[in-house]
Amino acid sequence: MEAIKKVEIVTNSLELPKVLDILEKIGVSGYTVIEDVTGKGDRGRVFNDLETHTLTNGYIMSVCTQAQEQELVTEIEPILKKFGGVCIVSDAKWIAH
Repeated sequence: MEAIKKVEIVTNSLELPKVLDILEKIGVSGYTVIEDVTGKGDRGRVFNDLETHTLTNGYIMSVCTQAQEQELVTEIEPILKKFGGVCIVSDAKWIAH
């Protein structure tokens, strides 16, 4: 197994393309996106019962190397400060296939 960093990002759905561009830019090889996630954070509750997609959140899960971690966090931070959300980075192990 290989030591990696697991990255979980929740942000405004309108910002998902920017976040995915950041992942591509730093060389992250893959990701999973779940749209219309709900929950509660420092900006209140987010519901998925709206007619428009613009006020919903999306969830991105990916992995990166330790070398990519700091660049990813630096690039994501301005988006989170402006639009809210969260970025969680944790240690993980990858089973190479």
